[in-house]
Amino acid sequence: MKARLIFADNSSPPIEIGDDVTVVGRREDCDICLDHKSISKLHCVIARAHGTLHVRDLGSTNGTRVNGQRVRRAALAPDDQLDIASVLFRVWLGPDDVVEPENIKRHSESLSMSAIDAACSHNEDDSDHSIPVGPPVQTNDLPDVYPDPPKAKRA
Repeated sequence: MKARLIFADNSSPPIEIGDDVTVVGRREDCDICLDHKSISKLHCVIARAHGTLHVRDLGSTNGTRVNGQRVRRAALAPDDQLDIASVLFRVWLGPDDVVEPENIKRHSESLSMSAIDAACSHNEDDSDHSIPVGPPVQTNDLPDVYPDPPKAKRA
């Protein structure tokens, strides 16, 4: 299974998730180094197992979200939106035999601040569906989500 993170605004080449365990963060020694102030030094881990992709937040300050819901851990399905702090990605999963474009970023390359800043802006026009979607992935029926904070009572 090939897995890629595609910047939501298509401002930079996709990032291939090639290892079974990929550490994402701001530190240079992370597998995916996202040099942006909203990203924690060790932000999250993306794991590939048995044809599925999972994300686990590492106690980051600004959190990890899947389809808008802040999560501690969750399974990722094709076309899910993955927000790593304020950097927005779309998840792509597909078969191993897909021919790779030359512009795929390898996961150990650090991405520039301008590319990350461009990805942080929400692009509501997500009409580019030219990338094929891989086979369906069974999602976690009971995602491990953060509960909503209690509402403050006014006296």
